[in-house]
Amino acid sequence: MHLKRRDQTSTRFVSPPPLYPECVCLVLSAQWTEFMELGRDEPDTKLDDIVAIQKPNQCCTLIYTSGTTGQPKGVMLSHDNLTWTAFAVGRYVRLAEATKSQEMVVSYLPLSHIAAQMVDIWVTMKVGGATYFAQPDALKGSLVNTMREVRPTAFMGVPRVWEKMQEKMKSVGAKSSTVRRKVAVWAKGVGLQTNLSKMNQNGAMARTPMNYRLAKKLVFKKVRKALGLDRCTKCYTGAAPITKDTLEFFLSLDIPVYELYGMSESTGPHTISLPDAFRLTSVGKLIPGCETKINNPDEEGNGEICFWGRHVFMGYLNQADKTEDALDAEGWLHSGDLGKHDNNGFLFITGRIKELIITAGGENIPPVPIEDAVKEAVPLVSNAMLIGDKRKFLAMLLTIKCQVNGDTGAPEDELMPEAVELCRKLGSNATRVSEIAGGRDPVIHAAIQEGINRVNEKATSNAQRIQKWTILNQDFSIPGGELGPTMKLKRPVVMKMYKEQVENFYKEVVTPSTPDNSMPPK
Repeated sequence: MHLKRRDQTSTRFVSPPPLYPECVCLVLSAQWTEFMELGRDEPDTKLDDIVAIQKPNQCCTLIYTSGTTGQPKGVMLSHDNLTWTAFAVGRYVRLAEATKSQEMVVSYLPLSHIAAQMVDIWVTMKVGGATYFAQPDALKGSLVNTMREVRPTAFMGVPRVWEKMQEKMKSVGAKSSTVRRKVAVWAKGVGLQTNLSKMNQNGAMARTPMNYRLAKKLVFKKVRKALGLDRCTKCYTGAAPITKDTLEFFLSLDIPVYELYGMSESTGPHTISLPDAFRLTSVGKLIPGCETKINNPDEEGNGEICFWGRHVFMGYLNQADKTEDALDAEGWLHSGDLGKHDNNGFLFITGRIKELIITAGGENIPPVPIEDAVKEAVPLVSNAMLIGDKRKFLAMLLTIKCQVNGDTGAPEDELMPEAVELCRKLGSNATRVSEIAGGRDPVIHAAIQEGINRVNEKATSNAQRIQKWTILNQDFSIPGGELGPTMKLKRPVVMKMYKEQVENFYKEVVTPSTPDNSMPPK
């Protein structure tokens, strides 16, 4: 395949893409021979005419991506965006062409997601691979059955999928005999040490240790078979951040999970990890043909990650202003993510400029509308901060309206008069925050839960429901450090200050009677 490099600024569109009425989408349940018969009576000139009107720089597909505010934006991806990216990814990841051996993948994510489209359709089409579609309830437990049946050669799992596998294996392991548990612990220790050595030597170890070969025979092969990964040589994760704990867990089982990074606006991947080029918590190195710029780096090298290349999108459908915000005059795509490179060229994501929460399942959730809805539903609440980045579900930190010291501006324990009145209406005699915090007042606790239930009823998806919450001992304030000079919430500071409360949300053992665990995750 020979493709010329195109000028990024010459193919940017902010008007609707041309429509092709001749293009028909078919849902097939017939055999391939029956499918071919459908076109037997159609002249070749008709197909030639359809192909002729399609140009590389015209829009081929729309991917709708959510932002922190407003309506979803339609990302316009051109034919060239898709064909070039599929070609570049297939070559870089070393996917086998069908003439040699056939790559097999399992599709379980919605095809409206760029990761699913690129992996399940475009890349697989480019290399002549086979895509197997999982059942609709794949993420509820049936995915592993499909995996065992298909035994894919490549698998892309969002972090939540890998976490569910981890949780299941830990649960099964806990029920094993003492001997089996000891063997598993020994094997995992060997696996982690060996694979970390491989990683540090870029996959070029002098020889494989004897204990590793034994662990592979006794444990690793059986685990891979149980997961349906016995033929899989390319295990990837993306679409959301994944924890180091999960990466190390699978690495210890001789299943390296390689991270990749990109966005809808970059037609999917921009950097990818490889077996001979990966580091834990790094999203890998640049795909050849693409460029990365760290914009306005600080003293530690952290800055906004910007993309350039033929994979950069055309623009947002009918949103010229949003397009100009994302693409600068030189054609650089501004990601909104903070990151830096190490000395070996590996890219590490260090934060986000915008406050968008990306859950472990890969759903983008703007926190402010949900926080505002809670404060509206529960007038007793002064401040609300949504938690859930890299996590399995959403939780929330709440503060109660209280008196403020006139001299220092620090929050006091005494409730504001309106808060006291609200408590009376609810049937509570509380006059202080300390009487309410931590769920000490069951009447107030029930009232807050009712308000949160009303907010959850309006959630656009289950991932946007608040599963747990807790009331803090004091309100946020400027003197306390939680608020900035303009009263803007300083999220990283709050996360650090209330680390213990946040971690309590996500402990594996949940006691239903504990007030802070007001709603178990679904």
